[in-house]
Amino acid sequence: MKFQPFRLIGVWGRSKEQEYVGENQKVFCGSFSAMFVLGAFLGLAIATTTNNSENATAAYPIAANLSNVTLRASKYKGGWDLQLKLAGQDKSLYKTEFTEFTGGNFIVQAINANAIDIGSASEIPAIFAVQSQAAVKIIASIKGPTVGQVVLVPKNSKAKKFADLKGKKIGYVKATTAHYFLIKMLAQEGLTLKDVNAVALTIPDGLSAFRRGDLDAWATYGYAIQQAEKDGAKVLKSAKNILSGNFTIVAAPSAIADPDKKAAIADFLCRIEKSQDWQASHIEVWSKNYAKAIGVDETLVLKDAKEGLKQRRSQLLPVSQQAIASQQDVADTFYRAGVIPSKVDVKPLWDESFTNAINKCK
Repeated sequence: MKFQPFRLIGVWGRSKEQEYVGENQKVFCGSFSAMFVLGAFLGLAIATTTNNSENATAAYPIAANLSNVTLRASKYKGGWDLQLKLAGQDKSLYKTEFTEFTGGNFIVQAINANAIDIGSASEIPAIFAVQSQAAVKIIASIKGPTVGQVVLVPKNSKAKKFADLKGKKIGYVKATTAHYFLIKMLAQEGLTLKDVNAVALTIPDGLSAFRRGDLDAWATYGYAIQQAEKDGAKVLKSAKNILSGNFTIVAAPSAIADPDKKAAIADFLCRIEKSQDWQASHIEVWSKNYAKAIGVDETLVLKDAKEGLKQRRSQLLPVSQQAIASQQDVADTFYRAGVIPSKVDVKPLWDESFTNAINKCK
């Protein structure tokens, strides 16, 4: 499978193709100018197809014939596939094919290219996709904790507060929450991106650069934090109180337009919701398995998981005016910072056709 990557205006400039090779497919994603090497850290984006017909039931009441449907879903390392399996929600009437990505920006690009049907991302990647007229819709949101979003400094760093990073080299991930909260943190100190040497890096490249000592600080998120903390990295500032905690479920318009695939998506959303409930009440079991999946100490994962749960448990929600307004605020922030060349209206991105399915999930 091949597709032409779309170009995110004002962010990447010239795009190059990156190849994700799975067991059953090849996915080419437009990306940053440098090719990142996943290697042992992530491997190449892994596509796995699971036949869930054995003992399958529908989590959401549906009338469609799903036996011939294959739902192509994104995942992060230790993400949806693991969560659904642990919660006993991985047996469905349709097949689910997971492809692994390192960021929501790549997921939105893959959806635009009709390489996958559904995925998850922060509020941010779809904002950039608007200006490229990308084919992507937001069908739901997940309200979750924001503790796993921080600026890290090396163990020998002399920086004691964020203002100490003025003029320093800071790595971040473009078109992600890291990009957004870095701008916000700088603004809190009366600074902008022009006051630091901000370097856009993928998560794998950022981790490598951070470990080599090439960065004075790193704005990052997710399991990369635990990876860096293994080497003694310290959290200089958390984005816990900066980010909204809103993450989006994105889908391909072509999948939404297909009645059988749309029914599968509705069921899949219900399974995600059920697996979130399971995870919140089995945090130790989940942490043990997640730690094994990402290759870090279980105690670090459990500590962060408990801290996140203390803030709020993850919850899948239908489209709401509050979620739309939150994303619009993020878009406006990027426009004022000069990251995107013109104002963006995010409302057309949102599709409310799954609201009833989410509300009826039992």
